[in-house]
Amino acid sequence: MSAPHILIAGGGMVGISLALLLDRALPASARITLVEGARLPEGSAAPYHPSFDARSTALSYSSAAIYRDLGLWEDLLPGLGPISTIHVSRRGRPGSTLLSAAQQGWDALGWVVENPCLGRCLLAALRRSERIELRCPQRVVHGEAHDEGMRVRLDDEATLDCDLLVIADGAESSLRDQLAFLTRRTRYGQDALIANLALERDHGGCAYERFTDSGPLALLPLPPAPQAPSRMALVWTLPPEQALARRDCGAEEFAHEFIEAFGHRLGRLERVGERACYALSLVEAVEQVRRGCVVLGNAAHALHPVAGQGFNLALRDAHALSARLGAAIEDGASPGSMAVLRRYAQERSADQAQTIFASDSLPGLFMHSDPVLSLGRDLALAGLDFLPFLRREFARQAAGMAALERAHD
Repeated sequence: MSAPHILIAGGGMVGISLALLLDRALPASARITLVEGARLPEGSAAPYHPSFDARSTALSYSSAAIYRDLGLWEDLLPGLGPISTIHVSRRGRPGSTLLSAAQQGWDALGWVVENPCLGRCLLAALRRSERIELRCPQRVVHGEAHDEGMRVRLDDEATLDCDLLVIADGAESSLRDQLAFLTRRTRYGQDALIANLALERDHGGCAYERFTDSGPLALLPLPPAPQAPSRMALVWTLPPEQALARRDCGAEEFAHEFIEAFGHRLGRLERVGERACYALSLVEAVEQVRRGCVVLGNAAHALHPVAGQGFNLALRDAHALSARLGAAIEDGASPGSMAVLRRYAQERSADQAQTIFASDSLPGLFMHSDPVLSLGRDLALAGLDFLPFLRREFARQAAGMAALERAHD
């Protein structure tokens, strides 16, 4: 039997994370190839310095556990903003709740990592691996079933055979579409406005989820940057015309609109970084596995950013997939067999369904104007503060720990 070969199409944060997880989980005989179309920067040993305008990603407690197991956590620390509390509220309504890491017995509920820091850390670990073959810049442009696995063609006309092809090249994956994986797309009719902000008062490690009539507004704590000691990442969901207007307006007008929606709890808005907008859709690959092929990351499910769960769900998928493939190869099974992949899909179905449902439902639920429903929302938010068990369980689910614990059972 030839050495099992797994090929990953897409070298973003999910693709590299999967390659590192496979490197640890698979027996030494297995081959791992990572193909990425963009030219990846060379690694550097220089310390990471926060940038005011760097994009960021929220890491749940379960994601932190995965990166700790990979030995990457210490390298990530310079770009992390710990979330000690999460304040959830609705503008103009009395109900609110406060979740805290102390209530869970955790050091943080989650962390916000700057993407340059996370990417740099992952890439450095990738380059340290002695068996992950990185083909970059190259792109998989075609795939087809071949023997018991897949044959792929790259953009330089080279062909590669593999036992398993993992498609992790993003929500607009051309490879997923070329292989005719059934995909469902739901357009929300909203845009996400993103920017980094400097505020007058110290955020104290508190993340805010503020539901307004036009859409949810999230503020996530970032580590301090030069001349911005209290820095936060803004994700503001708005109707497209409002999002574009607030992207393009002057700093003074933007500050006024922001304070109107968020309030004065953190004082004045002192600085606004680069603002950008992107249209929001729920993208789901209805079929995620077939013989010799798996769809992963945003190619499998791109979520509404309201709860910051998209990357965390993808990382839990990658963690479960690597464990399942490692066990299969140890047992002498092909990593691309339908029995192996169907079991992975079954293991992940509950967590995926729950996370997608929550991310999809929350924005509409809190924008609904029905007075009876509004009262129920207010009571539910207030009830989390009065019922500690519900509050703790809500936090465990949001942190992804319940799903990770089930995976280890």
